[in-house]
Amino acid sequence: MLFRIVITLLCGVGLYASLFMLAKSRRAERGELRGPSVVTSPRARLFGVPNAAIGAVYYPAVAFAVWWVEGPIAIVVLLAAVAFAAATSLVLAYSLLFITRRACPYCWTSHAVNWLLLLLCGWKFLPNLLSRGP
Repeated sequence: MLFRIVITLLCGVGLYASLFMLAKSRRAERGELRGPSVVTSPRARLFGVPNAAIGAVYYPAVAFAVWWVEGPIAIVVLLAAVAFAAATSLVLAYSLLFITRRACPYCWTSHAVNWLLLLLCGWKFLPNLLSRGP
């Protein structure tokens, strides 16, 4: 139960960061931002929509899933989602450090949340998946 609570709280942190960055992205689209921002970078829309919009859906979905996931297929889907998010965060972190070279505490918060979600969901659900025989 403790893992589920911690994961849910982390998802809340990730959701907050995503909503903040989504609002910033919308302000940028309206031309209301002063100065450069990571939300105007091509990497802010890796999949055609703002990354923050994906996070705004992803974090509540994970928070819900950790309480209700049952069965090997659901566990695999959850673990695949958090692994994909963590891998995407690696790409975006590299971009922040070496390409964009801009400070973005909300971005780093989301990346840290994604990496922690991978660790915690893996720790919580992978043993259940592996203990099921063929």
